[in-house]
Amino acid sequence: MVSRVASSDELQVRFWGIRGSTCASGPQFMEFGGHTACVEIRCGERLFIVDAGTGIAALGSALGENVPDTIDILFSHLHLDHVGGLPFFKPALTKERLVRTYCGNLDGDSAMDSLDKLFSPPLFPVRLSQFPARFEHVGFKAGEILTFDDGTAVETHSLNHPGGATGYRFRHGCRSVCYISDVEHTEAWPDEALADFVRGADLMIYDGMFSEAEYPRCRGWGHSTWEKGVDLARAAGVKAVAIFHLYPGHDDACLRALEAEMQAVMPTAFIARERQSLTLDASGGEAVADWYRAAKVPAV
Repeated sequence: MVSRVASSDELQVRFWGIRGSTCASGPQFMEFGGHTACVEIRCGERLFIVDAGTGIAALGSALGENVPDTIDILFSHLHLDHVGGLPFFKPALTKERLVRTYCGNLDGDSAMDSLDKLFSPPLFPVRLSQFPARFEHVGFKAGEILTFDDGTAVETHSLNHPGGATGYRFRHGCRSVCYISDVEHTEAWPDEALADFVRGADLMIYDGMFSEAEYPRCRGWGHSTWEKGVDLARAAGVKAVAIFHLYPGHDDACLRALEAEMQAVMPTAFIARERQSLTLDASGGEAVADWYRAAKVPAV
């Protein structure tokens, strides 16, 4: 599969990794996929990559010749399931390419020290500084607006997760997509500040790792439920929800059942599938219902 460059009037999302914590493998996981977090977002022709779990390897291969000289990777945070695929990202093997990472949960520090420790002997044989591509690491404080060289702006928001995490809002034309992973809901829910951040979005990608029945034994782990994601979406007027950061033990049959429960409550909520592609007309000329019907079918 080759990753298609979006036209200038499209906001495009493609899921390359949808699992949380660790990968899932086996025939019972084929429909939804098994790679850890990685999402490709294109605002027109502008490419952003959110998180670099194991799914980023397939994305790197799919980009083919459509690779910009500078690649921007936005981390929600630096836990292993969100960074572990970075050394296997094929474009990083090309000289004179710049890979720029952004991390907002380290009190404004960049990810450089943490990634250097992870990707170095004895844990990994090659340091990022030894890759043909040049890595540059940018730190910021969650809540700041990131402004890129071409003037594109991405909003950020702090998330409730051990060690902190960052949510992102991407806008293009009159469309917007929010990435809210990893996050644990609070006692008072929906959280007012988070609801304001995602308000009116066309799509919210949300950490629904557990069901409400599973959540009590996982309290404090930094993750949420599809039910709380739907509650947030309804309170904030979000048009559609993609449940993401899937529990690695939930197989296809389990996820299909959870999706049916979810859609009985919010018909435009769905569980993200690996390599699924969603495209929105940035002019706003497309009805959300029509977009949702097209988006439900994973790309093959």
